[in-house]
Amino acid sequence: MLTISGNLRQWPLRRWVAGATAAVAVYIVVAIPTVLIPNSFFSREIPPTWWSYTALGISSLLTGLLVATYVASPITSTGSTNKSGVFASFLTFFAVGCPVCNKLVLLALGSSGAMTFFEPVQPVLAGISIGLLVWALLRRISQENACRVPVAS
Repeated sequence: MLTISGNLRQWPLRRWVAGATAAVAVYIVVAIPTVLIPNSFFSREIPPTWWSYTALGISSLLTGLLVATYVASPITSTGSTNKSGVFASFLTFFAVGCPVCNKLVLLALGSSGAMTFFEPVQPVLAGISIGLLVWALLRRISQENACRVPVAS
């Protein structure tokens, strides 16, 4: 863990700016349609849970840090971290959203099914999202710290 924090201290300013911009953008893009930021464009039938703001904040921060690892990166892009990071950020939307306002959930489960089955699963979705983002971030940072091995011809 010491090498990871040391590596973060060595990041150039443009990585930090890109990460902060991405974190704010993710927070706004998810918070407006889920009405964690009150607005006149969207409505929410069920008030947000106490953990929704924290889960979104952590996910936004981790997504920002993950995006920053792609700015001026010495490593090539790996598909598995790209996919898990995007999937985890998308999963955050379902984790913090209103269970009966989500059209996909309503089509699949109906309103009573959304409250009975989907609402209790939302904290688990938030945990999975955060776990995937941590995994993708640690993997990207550890790849930056790895030594390059020349390919034998």
